Amino acid sequence: MPIVKGSPAGLGARGLLTGAACIGLVFAWPAWAETTLERIKRTGELTVGTEAAFPPFEFIKDGKIVGYGADILAEVVKELGVKKLNQLDLPWQGILPGVLAGKFDFVATTVGINEERAKRYAYTMPIADGMPYAMKRKGNPISKIEDLNGKVVGTQLASSTEPVARALDAKLKAGGGSGFKDLKLFPSFPESYVALANGEIDAVIQSLPSLAVVAKEKPDVFELAMPTPQDGGYTYLAWVTRPEDKDLRDAISAVIRKMRDDGRLAALQEKWFGFVMMIPDEGYLPPGAQ
Repeated sequence: MPIVKGSPAGLGARGLLTGAACIGLVFAWPAWAETTLERIKRTGELTVGTEAAFPPFEFIKDGKIVGYGADILAEVVKELGVKKLNQLDLPWQGILPGVLAGKFDFVATTVGINEERAKRYAYTMPIADGMPYAMKRKGNPISKIEDLNGKVVGTQLASSTEPVARALDAKLKAGGGSGFKDLKLFPSFPESYVALANGEIDAVIQSLPSLAVVAKEKPDVFELAMPTPQDGGYTYLAWVTRPEDKDLRDAISAVIRKMRDDGRLAALQEKWFGFVMMIPDEGYLPPGAQ
């Protein structure tokens, strides 16, 4: 039977069409996306990426990941109400690509701050001052930057000190020197220490806090040489999240700040490094940082 305009049947048809349109709008409306921080708080579960080969920040002892960073992470876990922590021990070269790929929630391992990384990752408040430094074998007459001309220098592949070492090599050459005889890149810093002790390399460039501990633990083998500052002066060490997870970054930073202000951070620095570092509230990130 034909539907006559204005008839009850016609009204019913219009009603069905209107209802269908409304349903279409409902299903077309985007669902509110849950942030990583909201998911962590809802589920009580957190997954982090760590390179446990960076003593005294993170390393393995008696089958467990321990260190300065591990102690800070324990406080972050407590503040976020996490009941289950999944801490992945990964090679350094896979850490930063892994967080961008969503393989874990954030990087809970030490990341040097530099301009290139600051454009791609969201840095937390610093956890330490990571002034680049050179360490040598005890008795080796290396005491100034120019002494590295003609020497074999080592550092970790893809670390924050790799570009520092490369820039230093270029600076030596620009100043009329020969530059490094070779720059050897190691998968982890402990491997570079072994090479230094064995005479395979003449110096290791890394952050001062880590080298200070190595030199203190093995004073008959190693000693500190001199600072090797990077251009821009960004020397701090921090953790990172994905750029879209700034609320998570800010929550982690709030815990670090609280620990600094109530003295817990200083106590951990004394425990793991034997000295206290000043941690700033601002000025530690390059322009244009996430």
